[in-house]
Parts: sequence; C-alpha cells; structure tokens
Amino acid sequence: MAEHQPAFGSRLPGARQARDGAQSNSLWHRPEWLNRIADVLLLGASVALGYAAMRAMLAMPLFGFREVVVMSPLSQVTTAQLEFAARSGLRGNFFSVSLEEARTAFEKLPWVRRAEVRRVWPATLEIKLEEHVAAAYWRSGESGDTRLVNQQGEVFTAASNARLPTLSGPEGSAAQVLARYREFAALLAPASGVTAALTYSQRQAWQLRLEDGLVIELGRDDAKAPLAFRLARFVEIWPRARAQIGTPVRVADLRYPTGFAVQLATASSNKANP
Repeated sequence: MAEHQPAFGSRLPGARQARDGAQSNSLWHRPEWLNRIADVLLLGASVALGYAAMRAMLAMPLFGFREVVVMSPLSQVTTAQLEFAARSGLRGNFFSVSLEEARTAFEKLPWVRRAEVRRVWPATLEIKLEEHVAAAYWRSGESGDTRLVNQQGEVFTAASNARLPTLSGPEGSAAQVLARYREFAALLAPASGVTAALTYSQRQAWQLRLEDGLVIELGRDDAKAPLAFRLARFVEIWPRARAQIGTPVRVADLRYPTGFAVQLATASSNKANP
C-alpha cells in the first residue's frame, strides 16, 4: 500500500529578493519622489493662496471709482438716466468692473446709439456716448406702434415731441423708406412741397402726404416710368395745373404713364396731361 507523503515546499532566495525589490521600488521608499510631490503641492497651494489674496486686495474699496466722466456733449440723455445706468452697470471696482456690462447698460438708455467705456487710472471711468439723431417718426405696418428712425435708418424707441415727418412701411424697411423720403423731399423742394408723411405698403406702393394736406399716389416703381421721373414731372406741371383747376385738390394720382389725375376736395375728379 502506497503511503501518501505530505508535500513540502520551501521559499527560494529569489522570491525574497523580488519582494524586497518591490518594496524598495514603492513610492514610500523613494524619498526624492516624495520631496518632489511635496514641492509641487506646496507650489500649488502658494499659487492658490496668492491668487485669493490678490482677488481680495483688488476687491477692496480702496480701488473703487471716484468719478464717472462723460466725454461727449449730450442733448437728449439726462443726468438722471446716466446715474441710473452707472448704478446698474458698474459692479466692482477699477480692476474688477466689466467694461462690456457697463457699455451695455449705457446703450440701453433710450437715446443712446453707441457707448464707449474705458478706465483711466487711478479711479476714473470715461464714457463716450453717441446719441440718436431722429430723422422721422416710424410706424410699422404690422404692429402700428409709433417709434423713431434715426439718420442712419435705424429704428429706436424714445419719447419725442419734435415736429418730424412720419414714415410707414413693413418691418425692416425703415432705411429704404428714409432714403426714398429724402429723394422725394428733394424733388418737391422747388414746388415748396413739404412732405409730412411717406407710406410704403406691403404691395410695394408709395404714397406721399404733404403738409398742406395733398396726398400724392405714386404707386409702384416702374422701369419705364420710375417714381422719381413721375414726381419730377408732377412738380413741373403742378403750379400751372393747380391754377387752372382753381379748386382745392385732395389727391393727385401719379400712377399714369403720361400724366396724372386729381381728386378734388368736392369729390369730383379731373385728369391733367403734360
């Protein structure tokens, strides 16, 4: 009967050497690595503390603005409006204030078209404002709201009681209508016709209303008989035609290729030919 002998094992010297080598290669047994890591951590902590200290120092009231200087002459923007914009847009001090937020706050004022803001050491904020210059009242054909249009053809909202012409047209057509108004006003000047209103319809038809109440129907532009040509022809003929008619005219219809028709205030109509 075979006897089962217990199995015996022995640890070889090579196994102990491998274990000792692994321990010697571990992080905790490499002082130079530990020193480097400690230096990196110390440097990071120093940078963080320095940044925090700098932020705290820059936020001190010592660096607050002592004056806000407006560098441009103003005719529409009031001191109260400037103070309101400064309170709402100037957050922080000389170093921490956001110039973009400050610029936006001033450009929200009704009559301000563009604003420039800059710091001036040690405690001054300089502001340059460009105001809107109103050219006419603007009435959108869709909404019917009355706003203003500036010299650049941009629509803006502000209160005004100035005596200005009224322009009307589809949303987004203010610049085109303003350009046409200037063209028509120049053509009417020799006849002393002052334009009170110009309307541009959704059908691309134009209508003028003069200060004396005369309505001029120009209709749509036509390559064979452009609007400027029709209006210039009317201005040339109108003084003689008005004298011949002798009755107040309510409407002059220029949509004819060779002349124009008039509607009298008495509701009868005549047609004048060049």
